[in-house]
Amino acid sequence: MKKSPSCDMRSCLMCRMTLTEWKPVIAAHKKNFVVKRGEQIIAEGDPVNGVFFVTSGNVKVHKKWGDKELILRFANAGKIFGHRGLGSDSGVYPISATALEKTELCFIPLDFFKTTLKVNADFMYNLLLFYAEELQSSERKMRNLALMPVKNRLAVALINLQVQFGLDEHGFINVELSRQDLAAYAGATYETVFRTLNDIVSENLILIKGKNIQITNEAGLELLTHG
Repeated sequence: MKKSPSCDMRSCLMCRMTLTEWKPVIAAHKKNFVVKRGEQIIAEGDPVNGVFFVTSGNVKVHKKWGDKELILRFANAGKIFGHRGLGSDSGVYPISATALEKTELCFIPLDFFKTTLKVNADFMYNLLLFYAEELQSSERKMRNLALMPVKNRLAVALINLQVQFGLDEHGFINVELSRQDLAAYAGATYETVFRTLNDIVSENLILIKGKNIQITNEAGLELLTHG
């Protein structure tokens, strides 16, 4: 990690929700870094020492799944990661986090983060809501892995990516993912995802150009998410 210029102190959940009087205290404790594409920020099993906020870029949050990798979610600008280690009896991170592109990060040490929660009720409340939403999302993902065929899981993954990242000026989902990462997000093998994507293209539900994917029939793809 390399040090980076300070963030704007306005973009992430913490800075948006904390008291105005608390922001100079955050500025005194935070550390800003830049990581390059493919650089691992947290390794599963590392001691918990703080939480991270993404200033710009994109991070995959993932964990071991048998002999494979499962991507739990993506953290783009303003999002938090590393918080799953809070309150852990083991004192280690239960997830890994890796930059998918050049990414700017804000690191908050653990003890100061806990103090911030105690001092800022709005921030604590909104973080609680975030935890609840993330838990529901994780439960849906586990249910889908158990019950849904790969084609349906891939449809869910594409819809979720479009919701989180939006569209670029050409109507493609505004994030570039390798087929391996897409497979890890859908909970399938690379070979199965490659074949299934071709099936969905042949049904005129999506269009693929390189690593870019465009949903051309959102209603049709949405139907698959209920399978």
